[in-house]
Amino acid sequence: MSSEGYHEAEGTLSARTKDMHRAIVSLTEELEAIDWYQQRAEAATDDGLRAVLLHNKREEIEHAMMVLEWIRRHDADFDTNIRKYLMTEGPIEAIEAAGPAGARGDGRGSLAIGSLKRG
Repeated sequence: MSSEGYHEAEGTLSARTKDMHRAIVSLTEELEAIDWYQQRAEAATDDGLRAVLLHNKREEIEHAMMVLEWIRRHDADFDTNIRKYLMTEGPIEAIEAAGPAGARGDGRGSLAIGSLKRG
């Protein structure tokens, strides 16, 4: 059912919200599939089956990242937070304490561009 998970009447939702819902549900499904394949691969006693399951898991990761990128491109808040938290170093929880959601560079909130003072 395409409206599964709506918390408001479908007729009151914009096309943009419905598309975002589709993307979020799809991302959730991909993440669940990754988890299922990982568990099955770990439990498998046959090396050939384990290899197939891990291959499938990697494909699901690819699918999840494609959907996440679509979400980032279509929602400014996701874009801001993905840019802030992903591909960083250091303690993740320290990033929020370091500053606003656009501050990034060295993973601590600094833009890491050095001093702009002359002289």
